[in-house]
Amino acid sequence: MDTRADTLLELVRTKGLLRPCDLAPFGISRVSLTRAVQRGQLVRVGRGLYGLAARPVSAHGTLAEVARRVPRGVVCLLSALRFHGLTTQAPFEVWLAIDNKAAAPRLDYPPLRVVRFSGSALCEGVEEHVVDGVPVRVTSVAKTVADCFKYRNKIGLDVALEALREAWDSARLSSDALWHCAKIDRVANVMRPYLDALA
Repeated sequence: MDTRADTLLELVRTKGLLRPCDLAPFGISRVSLTRAVQRGQLVRVGRGLYGLAARPVSAHGTLAEVARRVPRGVVCLLSALRFHGLTTQAPFEVWLAIDNKAAAPRLDYPPLRVVRFSGSALCEGVEEHVVDGVPVRVTSVAKTVADCFKYRNKIGLDVALEALREAWDSARLSSDALWHCAKIDRVANVMRPYLDALA
């Protein structure tokens, strides 16, 4: 096996999932991906996305795929609730926050539900988790709950209340962190009566 093929496989092991544009800095041609697929070393996970043939895929594998294609996006709302184990719902779309001025990503799979955030609403309360070897940006538990109240007209107040109860009962957030995120999202007054009922 030549050294470029070795480099390609090492790159996939390091990044978890690989896009053709990741190859240029290493002097590897895009046709190397096709050859690696033909040899059974790599699989085409989706359009323009490749992974190791024997790679383990978790229940959150679609989040890893989205993170590699939209690196500045942040997994939020229903997808973040599911990731943190705060809902019984299983959204068929990946809910992704992007900047107000960013171009909407176009993916054939997985389906996306894009929500536009700006400033501190996009940057604060974001954690990085590794899913199937890929760094994925996900809103924290406190930020996710606050976001659910902000977008209660889109996802339903019942979902926001369920998220708040689950996070509170399992001690997954502090009241300080929740208030901080509620202020960022400008929903502190909306959330106050529900928090008072829990306290």
